[in-house]
Amino acid sequence: MDPAPLKIGPYAFRSRLFVGTGKYSTYELMRECLEASRCEVVTVAVRRERLYDAQNRSLLDFLDTKRYTILPNTAGCFTAEDAIRVARLGREILEQLENPGASWVKLEVLHDKKTLLPDPIGTLEATRELIKDGFHVMVYSSDDPAAACRLKEAGATSVMPAGSPIGSGQGVLNPNNIRIILEMLKEGDPAYPVIVDAGVGTASDVTIAMELGADGVLLNTGIAHAKDPVAMARAMAHALDAGFLAARAGRISRKLYATASSPVEGVIVY
Repeated sequence: MDPAPLKIGPYAFRSRLFVGTGKYSTYELMRECLEASRCEVVTVAVRRERLYDAQNRSLLDFLDTKRYTILPNTAGCFTAEDAIRVARLGREILEQLENPGASWVKLEVLHDKKTLLPDPIGTLEATRELIKDGFHVMVYSSDDPAAACRLKEAGATSVMPAGSPIGSGQGVLNPNNIRIILEMLKEGDPAYPVIVDAGVGTASDVTIAMELGADGVLLNTGIAHAKDPVAMARAMAHALDAGFLAARAGRISRKLYATASSPVEGVIVY
C-alpha cells in the first residue's frame, strides 16, 4: 500500500476499507470480521433500537473503541430533521466513550424504504446544518455528478457515491458516473476524498471501485451476509489493496487485436 495515509478532515488512516456493523448473526462474528478486514474505521447506525440485541447486549461492548475510530451514521432517517437529531445523539455517545469519531458523521437522508436511495434535497439541507454545528460530514450520495458537486460545494468533508443500491450486491453499476464524480470533485483538489459506498457484493467490486480512482470503499452486507463472512472480510481487504495498487500502476491500453508477448525478431526458423 501507499505509505501516505488517507486523510479525511482531521483524520488519517492507513486502511481505506470502512466496514459496517449491521446484519451480522452475532456480535462475536462481527468482531471477528472487523479484525479480518484490517479496517480502522467502523460505521455504526446510531438509532437506539440498533445498538442492542435480543439479549439487551450493546453493540458498543463488542467494539474496541480505543482501536477503532467509530463513524456514526444516520441510517434509517428519511428527513433532514431526523438525521440531524440522530447525528447529534451519536456525537453525545462517542464523546462519553472518548472516541475520536465524535466529531464526524456519515450522513444518510433516504428517500424511501424500497430503494434506500438518498433524498437529494434533504441530504443537502442536513449537510449544511450539520456543518454549521461543527461536524465533519461524510455524505451518502447517488452517483449523480451534479448532486455530488452540490454536496462538496456545501462543505461536505467527503462525498460517498453509491456503487448501487444499499445491500443489493450489484457492485458498481455505473462506472462512468463514478469516473465523472472523481474528475469533478478532484479538479483543483486532488486530495479530496471520494469513498464508494453501498452495493458491494464481492471482492472484485471493491477492486473495480479502487481502480476507478476511489479513495476508499465502505461496505457491510457483502461481508455480513456472505456464506463465510470472515473469509470474505479477508478477501475484501486484499481486493482493496489490489485495486489501489493497480490504479496507481497504470493499466495497459485496450487494443482490438492481439499483441505477441514474445518478440518476433530473431526467432528460430525451421
